Amino acid sequence: MTSFLQIRDLHITFAAENGGLQVLQGLNFSLNTNDFVCILGPSGSGKSTLLRVIAGLIQPSRGVVEFVSPADREVKVGYVFQQANLMPWRTVLENITLPLELQHIPLENARHSAMELVDLVGLNGFENNWVAELSGGMAQRVAIARALIQKPDLLLLDEPFGALDALTREQMGSELLRVWQVRRTTVLMVTHSISEALLLSDRVLVLSARPAQLVADLTIPFPRPRLDTLRYTPQFGEMSRQLKSKILP
Repeated sequence: MTSFLQIRDLHITFAAENGGLQVLQGLNFSLNTNDFVCILGPSGSGKSTLLRVIAGLIQPSRGVVEFVSPADREVKVGYVFQQANLMPWRTVLENITLPLELQHIPLENARHSAMELVDLVGLNGFENNWVAELSGGMAQRVAIARALIQKPDLLLLDEPFGALDALTREQMGSELLRVWQVRRTTVLMVTHSISEALLLSDRVLVLSARPAQLVADLTIPFPRPRLDTLRYTPQFGEMSRQLKSKILP
């Protein structure tokens, strides 16, 4: 496995009236190329903050966030938020092509790439629909396709299915797994769902309550490809209990 991202002694403290709010405290971990890693932890523990630091949206108070790029080029990062944040005045296809348009890629080329992703995320027949005509799950598929169209080296997912109902969330998890198995983009995903983390990821990082420290880095032993029926096996249940004990000691 090739090391792709290294986090060393990462600290984040936000200014506050009482002298500062410490969110992350001395995190150390690394990601390998093509890893699918999930982050679990109590609400307010700084999981989303960690993603924003990695994306370069927040500067660390102390520590190092280092990408290892063997091609000696800038690493591309895609970001999908809990809400799809689509532009309602653009169609599905136009929302997906937007990142390439901003890079001044010829529209014909952008549309060709977008149609490949429409097929990959299962939106065939909806490419000319407006955002208002989409369900929550379909909107998140568009958001994922929009993030993937730049062919990112790292895809950051911040609780992307958190606003969906339970059945749609399970379906979207399976769809994300299918898309990842095709693209094999390195993924770092925040979730509050233990079962979702176990079904999707190669590793699970568990953060403590704020100020967050890394309390567990567990390798998931289940072979791929994984089916949804894995959720109902005894080994899956045992690992769920292990992870829950780390989050709620």
